[in-house]
Amino acid sequence: MVAFGKKLKERQIQEWQGFYINYKLMKKRVKQYANQIEVGTQDRRHVLKDFSRMLDNQIEKIVLFILEQQGKLSSRLTKLRERHDALEEQPEISQITELREAYRAVGQDLLKLLYFVEMNAIGLRKILKKFDKRFRYRFTDYYVKTRANHPYSQLQQVFKHVGLGAVVGAISRNLHELQDRQGSYLSIYDPPALPLQDPVVDAIKAAVDRLTYSTNFLNFLAQHALIMQEELPAPADERVDEEKYHFMSLLLNLANTFLYMVNTYIIVPTADDYSMSLGAAATVCGIVIGAMAVAQVFSSVYFSAWSNRSYFRPLIFSSIVLFVGNAMYAMAYDMNSLTVLLLGRLFCGFGSARAVNRRYISDCVPLKIRMQASAGFVSASALGMACGPALAGILQTNFKIYKFTFNQNTLPGWVMAVAWLVYLIWCWISFKEPSHDTEEPNASGSVKIENGALEEGKQPLLITSEEKQLDDEDPEGDGSEEAPEESREPATSFMSAYRLLTPSVKVQLLIYFMLKYAMEILLSESSVITTYYFSWSTSTVAVFLACLGLTVLPVNIVVGSYISNMFEDRQILLASEIMVCIGILLSFHMIIPYTVPQYVCSGLIMFVSAEVLEGVNLSLLSRVMSSRLSRGTYNGGLLSTEAGTIARVIADATITVAGFLGQSQLLNVTLLPSLLICVASIVATCFTYNSLY
Repeated sequence: MVAFGKKLKERQIQEWQGFYINYKLMKKRVKQYANQIEVGTQDRRHVLKDFSRMLDNQIEKIVLFILEQQGKLSSRLTKLRERHDALEEQPEISQITELREAYRAVGQDLLKLLYFVEMNAIGLRKILKKFDKRFRYRFTDYYVKTRANHPYSQLQQVFKHVGLGAVVGAISRNLHELQDRQGSYLSIYDPPALPLQDPVVDAIKAAVDRLTYSTNFLNFLAQHALIMQEELPAPADERVDEEKYHFMSLLLNLANTFLYMVNTYIIVPTADDYSMSLGAAATVCGIVIGAMAVAQVFSSVYFSAWSNRSYFRPLIFSSIVLFVGNAMYAMAYDMNSLTVLLLGRLFCGFGSARAVNRRYISDCVPLKIRMQASAGFVSASALGMACGPALAGILQTNFKIYKFTFNQNTLPGWVMAVAWLVYLIWCWISFKEPSHDTEEPNASGSVKIENGALEEGKQPLLITSEEKQLDDEDPEGDGSEEAPEESREPATSFMSAYRLLTPSVKVQLLIYFMLKYAMEILLSESSVITTYYFSWSTSTVAVFLACLGLTVLPVNIVVGSYISNMFEDRQILLASEIMVCIGILLSFHMIIPYTVPQYVCSGLIMFVSAEVLEGVNLSLLSRVMSSRLSRGTYNGGLLSTEAGTIARVIADATITVAGFLGQSQLLNVTLLPSLLICVASIVATCFTYNSLY
């Protein structure tokens, strides 16, 4: 695998060769600066000034060339506009076709220019990152703040590219007018506007989307799925192979995600009652709820491996296993068997196909809608989490048919068994198995830029997984242009994946573990705690849990649309950890009587803060994890899933073990590990990110 300098050289448009960023020279200069400072022949202040001047010169060269090419494109469009106006008076089909092809030719040249901007933006981002890493200095923040907000900012010219947007608009509008109209000229602005079916315009829009990426709710939510992109597509590779894409299959994939989350949380309000009805203690609900997570630790691995070969068969297998598991869970009541109850939940965990759901979106959904599909994956999970307890609250009845009892304890199992049977039939009929390439699936990545962040002085330039991969290959910035071929290979085991994790990634996985542990403690013991202290009914517990689940999407809207535009991710990360810690502290039962407002408010603070923390943490994690973890069985999504699942297993086991001390001690005993892990994650966060600068 070649490093960025060589790849930049290979992918350059030859006639524009002299106008690209001189990445190799700047990389060499960074190394010289480091040597000069080390021997004392140069001071840091002079280095910063000299490097800033060099960057200014490089950006000016790029910007002036962009403006020159933009002018040429505008001139061509002006001439085509004159021909277009003449055709309005005397339309001729042959001339309309010829004019349409001329507009498409301009579009192809615009694509070349957009790709030119893309490659230079990557080079700028990478050289700034190398400078920061080599000198342990936040030069990027200083450079962007001083350049981006200046009225004559050339940096803004590159990344706002208002002129290029006008060219895109002109091409799109005119091609729309010429699309099979034969004299009937409608505007793209006139409702109802028909969609423009033109591959050139689609390719241009995809390129512009990569360059105009902004931090908003949809993008923020999509990153929670940890569906990592792999590398920058070349202009020739911009068309995504849409033969793999099948809308109904994607819908089935999201339905699987939703149903599984409903299945996970539908038993939470009644698990303690069910345990007691079988002669066990109420706190055994921890084992009952956690059994599903125990099995998921193992199922995530084999489903991830299975998805290398098929998507249809794992989903069918998942549906069958979940049908059997839920039926066993429901029948355990009439069999009076706690063993059958636990085996049923284990079967449900063995049917967890979330690794397949995530992999399907990564491999089989076109790039232009992959962000929406990823956001759909996260939204389906959040809605399932809210619907599970809400559904349990509705199932408050008691009757018997033949030998089978239907009550609040067994109905969640029966309802989910029927749901999975219906899903199995639907999947069998409607799912379309995509073609599998002989080589490792390659999820073409996208280059992204945060316009809002550019104005605020945050991470301003393009951050792609290709950069992360190249940084992994040349971590010291020593100028080496070659890396071993095996550096491209995906991880082949958990140990090899672990070795690819940087200290900051390990800290973020610890944070993920912490928040999942705290949330599981809150949710799983809610029924026992509220019954003991407040004598809540099952319906009341279900409403409380459903309300918590319903906060997920609104919280992400606020964070993704507003908060993440005002503060850096690391600032939100640390603030959220502190709020989770405060929520845990407020949850403890001390000397004063424990009240409903205290429980509800502390639980809400803990849950909402954990949701904010999860969103920002996964958003950050998706950008800094090695690109070698974007493929294969042992990918980044699997690692995060395993970390969260293990946290849930330990949390549920903690509830059951703490139950031996009595229900009066359960709350404080289970909250103490949450507090210790939360404090440890805060310390690790402060230490790790302070040591980077």
